[in-house]
Amino acid sequence: MLQAHSFLWNYLWVAPNVFLWALAVLLWRRGLSRQIPSFFAFAILSGASGLAIFAADVLPSVSPLNFWRIDWICLLIDSFLKFVVIGEVFSRIFSPYPTISRIGAVLASAVGAALILLSGAVAGLAHGDSTFRIIAGAHLLEQTVFFVESGIILFFFLFTAHFRLSWDRVSFGVLSGLGISACEHLATWAVITNASPSERTRTLLAFVNMATYHFAVLIWCYYLLKPGKIPVKSAIALPEDNLAVWNRELEHLLQ
Repeated sequence: MLQAHSFLWNYLWVAPNVFLWALAVLLWRRGLSRQIPSFFAFAILSGASGLAIFAADVLPSVSPLNFWRIDWICLLIDSFLKFVVIGEVFSRIFSPYPTISRIGAVLASAVGAALILLSGAVAGLAHGDSTFRIIAGAHLLEQTVFFVESGIILFFFLFTAHFRLSWDRVSFGVLSGLGISACEHLATWAVITNASPSERTRTLLAFVNMATYHFAVLIWCYYLLKPGKIPVKSAIALPEDNLAVWNRELEHLLQ
């Protein structure tokens, strides 16, 4: 069962993308797509790209070169949408405090730039896992995206914890799924790139990647579809008006 193109392999590849489409339909029917338009677009396009890569993998008419071209296109679209979704979550949390939100956006951009530079340095020292440039480049881009994504998400959690903000259910669910998937994929890619694992080990790691992404999709389905309040609060929270004072004073300082 734990073999490439087995039933479990195909299920873990196809099912999360189908679930994303189903989630997008339910979000639209419940009117939630207007609240989180970036994630709504991500659910549709990411599901489509995942199924497109699967079709390119199983169809004999698609050459290996065209498969990796399709993979590149889907990877670029998926990566762009992930960062847009992260920005959307940030805006949801800090929308009542525009000045703090602007400062946080600048800091997030600086952190992202530093992470890109750091990931480039790490990539230069790492050994490629393929002699074919198009394959090695795709894997390198994936590692870079996961590295930057996990770093920005960590910064986001620390930034909100600093201001003792509570999370709304949707924002926490979206960011948790992205963070879990990014950290796990980054860890497995580090093993594949630097440890030169056997083919069987690489296949098992691919199963872990797909299973983790499946779990992330289920997290999104749970937090976005199940009604109820679940704000994640720190043990000692500052009153909201204190943060409003911070925002007002920062506005005066910047003016």
